[in-house]
Amino acid sequence: MADLILRWAYQVGKTPLLPLLAAALGAAEVMTGLVVAVSTFTGIILKPVFGILSDRNGRRIWLLLALALFIILPFLYRFVETPEQLFALRLIHGLATAIFGPVSLSYVADIGNQDRASRLAIFGMARSTAALLAPLSAGYILTYYPIETVFTAIGFLSLIAAFPLLMLSESAADKPTTKTSLTSHFGAAIKLSVATPAIWLAGMLELIVYLVTYAVRAFLPLFILSHDGGTILQAGLFFSLQEAANIALRPIGGWFADRKSNGAAIQLGLLLLAVGVSLLTSLSGWLILISAILIGFGQAMILPASLAFLAGANKPGHLGAGMGFYGALRNVGKVSGPVIAGILLTNFDFTVVFTGFAVVVGGAAIIAAISQRGAVRRN
Repeated sequence: MADLILRWAYQVGKTPLLPLLAAALGAAEVMTGLVVAVSTFTGIILKPVFGILSDRNGRRIWLLLALALFIILPFLYRFVETPEQLFALRLIHGLATAIFGPVSLSYVADIGNQDRASRLAIFGMARSTAALLAPLSAGYILTYYPIETVFTAIGFLSLIAAFPLLMLSESAADKPTTKTSLTSHFGAAIKLSVATPAIWLAGMLELIVYLVTYAVRAFLPLFILSHDGGTILQAGLFFSLQEAANIALRPIGGWFADRKSNGAAIQLGLLLLAVGVSLLTSLSGWLILISAILIGFGQAMILPASLAFLAGANKPGHLGAGMGFYGALRNVGKVSGPVIAGILLTNFDFTVVFTGFAVVVGGAAIIAAISQRGAVRRN
């Protein structure tokens, strides 16, 4: 509930509110892009740091610090007068998600080993629901209220998340039995994380998934409108249906991973994602919505399984660090997907680019299958 409330409020203040505020302050196109993207870059750099700190000091204190940032910072937007001030405020605001993301995932994963993928799948539904509801909510609210009032409402909405968060208690996993110096702890955590294959495997899977889905999110509307009869309504329904499929089917993905294996769920999800992306340029009209369902189903299979795989393979006492690096790689995918797609589309058409992304995802599925078979033989 806390994750749903905070991410819903945060996303309301991001799309489409943030670009509109930047434009109202006189920001140029490049500055507007930087304002929108800066919080993602904050996560790339700082998510591992806060994950490590939560391993050392416990999860709850960092969740409450993130809550304080989510509540306080929206009230400051009404005092912003220049694009540079907005950029600085967004940089600080990005700290909230950089803390909350890896620490909340670590808290949920720490609860126990049994049905871990199902638990993470249900928890992940909050983020997807927020992403589905926030743009529509923001558009509706902006119809009746000015931008400054909306940000104030975001602060009050975030305050509601204090009720579920304050009910959380520290778990045994949150309380390390031994303490080293902060420098030594950071050094050991970074060294261990870099040397743990599971972190890189799960993180690269996440990077690929978000690279492809964010590239599609950035350029599919242009692709749909480039065809006769293509409408903005089709583009909007595509992303709504994709996110709805991701939300509705995520518990099934978690259940499948727990009952079969994380590897099997990941492979099936990658194949669904590859087929969905490859069909984008083959299906016409409303049939393109079939791709939306396949992509959403693929995400629902991959994401809970990759998180459960990471949590199960991570070293005791360093789960927060692993989740931090994992989240940083996810943010790399979010940033790089639209950029890579934009570069490719300057030289190739949509069919070549989307097919290329599908091949990359299909290749990842093959590598995941080979890796799993190798692990089985070794055991």
